[in-house]
Amino acid sequence: MKLKVCLVGERAVGKTSLVRRFVMDEFDDRYIRTLGTKVSKKNVKVVRSDQDKEYHINMTIWDIMGEKSFTDLLQEAFFFGANGVIAVCDLTRKRTLKELKGWVEQVYGVTGEIPVAILGNKSDLRSRKQLTKKDIVKLSKEYKSDSYLTSAKTGYAVEKAFQSLAEAMVEQRTT
Repeated sequence: MKLKVCLVGERAVGKTSLVRRFVMDEFDDRYIRTLGTKVSKKNVKVVRSDQDKEYHINMTIWDIMGEKSFTDLLQEAFFFGANGVIAVCDLTRKRTLKELKGWVEQVYGVTGEIPVAILGNKSDLRSRKQLTKKDIVKLSKEYKSDSYLTSAKTGYAVEKAFQSLAEAMVEQRTT
């Protein structure tokens, strides 16, 4: 099964670092601005015990530039065919959570309702946190989605977040 995932969120929240951690299990401290979109792939296995089936997912991950003015022009091309969304905010910048709703709504405008995972990234920067798990959960409830505090740097909860989204996408496609 081929599934497309879009990562959305403001600039410098760690979208590229999350993809790099998930796909290659690597982290780089240097900030590299994404221009347009970067596409990565990873194979994921999803087991549906209720159906006694195992699904092999070819996950295509679109890391989308965090510049809304640019994305507005190309949203159809970026979001078309997406099966899931990972919406990322930076736990050290409160404003990035407020912007997430707009990003998810922009995707929904093209795809309709698809599974979403809300990620509060940079959980390793505890002394700089401006957001809590409670803040992230509040937004995730609006979308009936899972939420995670992640760290692309340490790898904390990154695999779990992507795996959970894969399971939600398979469930939506097979029920």
